[in-house]
Amino acid sequence: MSIDPSSRIDPSAVIEDGVTIGPWCIVGPEVSIGAGSVIESHVVIRSHTRIGKNNRFFQFSSIGEDPSDKKFEGEEAWLDIGDNNVFREGVTLHRGTGFGGGLTKIGNDNLLMPYVHIAHDCVVGNNTVFANNAGLSGHVEVDDWAILGGYAGVNQFVKIGAHAMVGGVTHIGQDVPAYMLVSGQPAAVRSINTVGLSRRGFSDEAIKDLRTAFKVLYKRGLSLNEALEELRGMLACCPEVAALIASIESSNKGIQR
Repeated sequence: MSIDPSSRIDPSAVIEDGVTIGPWCIVGPEVSIGAGSVIESHVVIRSHTRIGKNNRFFQFSSIGEDPSDKKFEGEEAWLDIGDNNVFREGVTLHRGTGFGGGLTKIGNDNLLMPYVHIAHDCVVGNNTVFANNAGLSGHVEVDDWAILGGYAGVNQFVKIGAHAMVGGVTHIGQDVPAYMLVSGQPAAVRSINTVGLSRRGFSDEAIKDLRTAFKVLYKRGLSLNEALEELRGMLACCPEVAALIASIESSNKGIQR
């Protein structure tokens, strides 16, 4: 463990072996930091934050701060962070609220580029990428392998499906189904995230079938129920469609269509 003498560490904080904390950092009460994590200079970890192993926080990040929600009244609420994440300069991560279940959660192997904001009660999965200045409002869910472009903004209670991509400077007000690529002002679903799927090892056949699923959902003028019936019929030949169906069926705000 290496802690710069200029940093202030609350006596209740639990710092595991192999953690490095640089100059002028503040680690508040009820904070735990897992082995191998690196806290660069001028990072504030406010309170009630559990951090896993091998995370890296760059300078001027604000982690575990009180949520900016008028309903928050100082109740106990937490931020949970998994393993192997990178939080670049100026990232802000807020704790949950009692109204939202008391927890903001971030999984493993995520990259948050400079000035990304994750608001209260959000749930972020694994292997996601948030480009510069992307922001989530409260209660947003982002599933595994999703990508948000620079300055993308997501409304409260919206869900971003697995392997989806949101283009830069795009405002998302409804749920984005798995695999879809959304961009523009106003936001519109353009296609499936072909490049991302190819990079992640999806077969050419699976990508072809998911293109067909996109056409069923967006190009044939079917009602949502009619499209879901056709998608269910594709499961035998393309099991990857299951994630698309699940993301549609779990939508509470309606899908971006």
